[in-house]
Amino acid sequence: MSTRAVFYSTLLFVPISFWLGLSHASATAVFVVSCLAVLPLAGLMGEATEQLAHRCGPGIGALLNATFGNAAELIIGLIALRAGEVEIVKASITGSILGNMLMVLGVAMLVGGWRHKELLFNRRAAELGSGMMVLATVALVIPAIYASVTHHREPEHLEAISLDLSWVLIASYLASLLFQLKTHQRLFAPPREAAHRDGGPSAPAWPLWRSLGLLLGAAVLVGFVSEFLVGAIHSAGEALGLGKVFMGVVVIAVIGNAAEHATAVLMAARNQMDLAFGIAMGSSMQIALFVAPVLVIAGHLMGQPLGLEFSLLEVAAVMLSAMAVAHLASDGRTNWFEGFQLLAIYAILAVAFYYI
Repeated sequence: MSTRAVFYSTLLFVPISFWLGLSHASATAVFVVSCLAVLPLAGLMGEATEQLAHRCGPGIGALLNATFGNAAELIIGLIALRAGEVEIVKASITGSILGNMLMVLGVAMLVGGWRHKELLFNRRAAELGSGMMVLATVALVIPAIYASVTHHREPEHLEAISLDLSWVLIASYLASLLFQLKTHQRLFAPPREAAHRDGGPSAPAWPLWRSLGLLLGAAVLVGFVSEFLVGAIHSAGEALGLGKVFMGVVVIAVIGNAAEHATAVLMAARNQMDLAFGIAMGSSMQIALFVAPVLVIAGHLMGQPLGLEFSLLEVAAVMLSAMAVAHLASDGRTNWFEGFQLLAIYAILAVAFYYI
């Protein structure tokens, strides 16, 4: 059986997850099968995104992949928020940011660097992503400092601060898109060396309707499967001996961003590190500057306040991760060992969150 046939056979997990979820089967079974169902859907999203990237360029292609990949994360957050699971929502936000910056980018660098001695990417794009993550870190630090100074005596002020900061973050994200895709688009063109090194025959591009249809359909299915996953997470976590914070930071974040994982690694393996870097950092930026603020605003409207006050460990983890990525990406070149370093940092943080 060919690799492609094996891949398509794993799509059977999608209807099985629906059947288990609707028949109220064992929570652990629903959770595990839902995780397995997300993976082939992520592969389809990756393939469709690659086709769109051929037509639109790596910048818009990475933006499309991050947007559709984070749709599942946003749906998971809204469902959990509606159920009053504020702690899980916050943990999944932190986990998504860390997972994309460290794990996704780390695996992409490791796999791509193992196949190609050196990977090239646009240093300006890396600087933009690192700068925006510093901005996001500031937005996370300020509420935490305010809560500490006031000893949590004024929660209504903390909610108001979080709501105001959310609008600032959304405006900053939209401004970054305008800068990258419109006013300074030429600054983010891929390096010529990378373009030449990836030469070779390529298959004919899909029609636009096919790429968009597959991408949208897979994203919708990921959203439905994610709903079953969220519903089973508490019981599955207890059965597996995993805490609520660890489940949010590591498990939900990894599964919710599986689309970015698959596509970024695939692009890096094909020596398209620009697209891989854009997917990983673009998704982190989108979570921190768009998804998190939207969840804060949605929580305000639902009567489920979600502040931007994160724990000291979560804030420190995001800050240190942003610094590590900025340092490793400063020269526009990378290799497998730098990817290994990012994965080591992610493992260290995961161990810390496991014991919370």
